[in-house]
Amino acid sequence: MRILSVVGARPQFVKLAPVAAECARRGVEHVIVHTGQHYDPMLSDVFFTDLGIPDPDVHLGVGSGGHGAQTGSILGAMDPVLLEQRPDWVLVYGDTNSTLAGALSAVKLHVPVAHLEAGLRSFNRRMPEEHNRVLTDHAADLLLAPTEVAVDHLRAEGLGERAVLVGDVMIDVLHRVRDELADTDAVLAELGVEAGGYSVATIHRAENTDDPERLGAIVRALQEVDHPVVLLAHPRLRARAGEHGLDLDGGSLTTRDPLAYPALVGAVGAARGVITDSGGLQKEAFALRTPCTTVRTETEWVETVELGWNVLVEPGPAVRDAASRPAPGPTDAAPYGDGYAAAKVLEALGA
Repeated sequence: MRILSVVGARPQFVKLAPVAAECARRGVEHVIVHTGQHYDPMLSDVFFTDLGIPDPDVHLGVGSGGHGAQTGSILGAMDPVLLEQRPDWVLVYGDTNSTLAGALSAVKLHVPVAHLEAGLRSFNRRMPEEHNRVLTDHAADLLLAPTEVAVDHLRAEGLGERAVLVGDVMIDVLHRVRDELADTDAVLAELGVEAGGYSVATIHRAENTDDPERLGAIVRALQEVDHPVVLLAHPRLRARAGEHGLDLDGGSLTTRDPLAYPALVGAVGAARGVITDSGGLQKEAFALRTPCTTVRTETEWVETVELGWNVLVEPGPAVRDAASRPAPGPTDAAPYGDGYAAAKVLEALGA
């Protein structure tokens, strides 16, 4: 069997790691296509080294761009790759432009498509990620769902017969990184903070970064939190802040470049809190039992809210107040699986 994985952004590299390892264990031929959607080395190439992922077999080198241009460029570059490789399955991950373009290319060429992390819904059609995940689910032949809630969403859309509950591969890799790769003492020294005395922040969604008033309200709130906040700023956030005339340092807030994934896991695990608009980081914070404040009106990971470990807020003082709250009571809940999702993915693909 030949499986072709399409990846291009940080969360997808993390999800790819346990799938690549499981393919190797089973002797399954695995072709990795890197679209180049994330062009910063800290967000792409270094992930392959840190997580022990084989080098990509194909690199499309698409780079940054608007949604239409980027999706179209990936789609145009994928067709000849699929015609040459002729995989038994195309496996797409998550909800990026790479996800949708990879799925659409395969569908048009009549190659079976499996969507890993299927069934997530924010029900916010302003988010490009929501467009990507809904369209990909309805195009794919096999829907690999991480949670029971995701399966319920797929059933509600008439897709239940294509859905398989496999758990969340992010938990597979998170457990391995936490136990084997994270050097917490080193990252604390790098950030200049003490365990339990700071929060980690990431802000990247267009609805928060492209609106000067929203981004300004978020930055001011982070500066007013009652403990140190380390903002891990992607190049795009720095550019938008510069365009809006915003200083990303001051008060409680200091800004650093993004961390390699093992360092991020170490930083989040030792933090008193996380402040983010990222989907994946909400879940990683929960798995590491670090309280999360999410700067959005909705989340795909509703279990984190229901269990009391995540609070949804709008930009402004609510961010400051939520980030300063005490931690909830402990929980043994494991809504995202047992850390063996990749094996269930390969079983669902018939490998």
